[in-house]
Amino acid sequence: MAAPFQNYSGGVLLADIVKRNNFSTYVSQAIKERSLFIQSGAVVRNALLDARAGGTRIQVPEFNPIAPTEEIIDGTSSWGTSTNGHLTPQKIGTDTQIATICHRGFAYAVDDVAVLAAGEDPMGHIRNQLADAINKLNSVRLFETLTGLFHTALNSHRLEKQLGGSGSTAEANYLTAATVAEARSKIGERGEELDLLIVHPSVAYYLYQVGLLTFSTSALAASGAVTWGGGGVGVTDRSIGQFAGCTVIIDSQVNINDPTTTGNRQEFRCYLMKSGTILEGVQSELNIEAERNILSKQDVMSVDYHSAYHVMGTKWSNAADNPTNAALRTGSNWGVTYDVDQIPMVEIFVNSPLDNGLKS
Repeated sequence: MAAPFQNYSGGVLLADIVKRNNFSTYVSQAIKERSLFIQSGAVVRNALLDARAGGTRIQVPEFNPIAPTEEIIDGTSSWGTSTNGHLTPQKIGTDTQIATICHRGFAYAVDDVAVLAAGEDPMGHIRNQLADAINKLNSVRLFETLTGLFHTALNSHRLEKQLGGSGSTAEANYLTAATVAEARSKIGERGEELDLLIVHPSVAYYLYQVGLLTFSTSALAASGAVTWGGGGVGVTDRSIGQFAGCTVIIDSQVNINDPTTTGNRQEFRCYLMKSGTILEGVQSELNIEAERNILSKQDVMSVDYHSAYHVMGTKWSNAADNPTNAALRTGSNWGVTYDVDQIPMVEIFVNSPLDNGLKS
């Protein structure tokens, strides 16, 4: 008969499962595999932003894109901007891009009485959902960053197609191929480089709805309007995949402007960008620790991660680092370091017929 009070040292304890490095590595890998931003190339890890040596921010000196002043050469002794008959040397502009490091974490605890009452292992369920939960938190932080950037620094890259007040919305207020084409024009000839479209589900499923429509030949008549009906070719495909030449990323964390005035409707942000525009730096890898508190009869787990998102050509202008999400979405905290048209990203505001969000 086994000793009734013996603690078998060969048994697997909670700390063995969670505290060991391979569990943190597993969750880190799961985050990458399940993140649509990483898989699509919207967010790219950049070792230059890792700040392993320490610090509260990453500063990246840069050479700005050149914009030379052309001089006219002739046979006189006073040609050129110098008026002395020679070319005047010009210098390339410099600046410093700044990414602020965000330190985040959370913890869970489960006591034995709760486990007995539930007949389940709550901590096991928590562990199984960690990767998705952290991805969701990272997405929120990323969208708050984008909201702040477009508020002031990238304001010229905004396209507002939403209904500004009360009334009925129409196709002109929704995300369409024409809207995407107009958004591309915001950055001139570089508009062709934009290959990713990030949208809220309410916008995405409007695109899905449009994709299922088919041209209705039975409605053709002299001077008659073209109509559309159900039964499109893609009726068995629930995936949006591509729209207007872009890979579509769907995320419910995309910031929404909820109406504050009676009769107004929800406004959805959409982001059109080039792959690799958003860079990620990691100061310290994901850290997951677990411990047993024998006095409170609890299993405790803590998670912390330390990273930064950065859009090339922009900088964090606030002197304070480790900002809250509210600070990240504040436009006055952001600036640009070179010609804004060199930053391949556009923000589009639209409505959606699938979620009017009418303020009552």
